[in-house]
Amino acid sequence: MMKHVHYTDVKAEEVDVEGAKEAKIRWLITKKDGAKNFTMRLFDVESGGCTPLHQHDWEHEVFIVSGSGELRNKESKDAFTQGDVIFVPPMEWHQFVNTGDERLQFICVIPYRK
Repeated sequence: MMKHVHYTDVKAEEVDVEGAKEAKIRWLITKKDGAKNFTMRLFDVESGGCTPLHQHDWEHEVFIVSGSGELRNKESKDAFTQGDVIFVPPMEWHQFVNTGDERLQFICVIPYRK
C-alpha cells in the first residue's frame, strides 16, 4: 500500500545521541510503511546545532532542503547550502553542523538495516 502524508504529520523527535545539539529527526518512510530497501529521514537542525560526529557501516544520500552548514569529519570541513546533494560513504566520519542563521533541513536516505 502506498503512503502519502505531509511531513509535518510525522512526529519530530529529538536526536538523542551524545554529541547532537538542537537536532530533530522525522522518520518519514520506514519498514513500518513496507519499505524493504531504504529508510527516509528528515532532519531539522537549529542555528548553532549539529548531528553527532560518528561513523557506521552504511552509506547516506543527503539532499539539503533549506539552510546552510558544514559537513565535517575528523580532518576537514566542507560548506554546503540549500539544493546541495551529499553522499557519505560507509565508515566515513561525518557530522552536519548548522553554521547559518536559519534552520537547516535535510533529507537523509539510508539502506534498511535488519
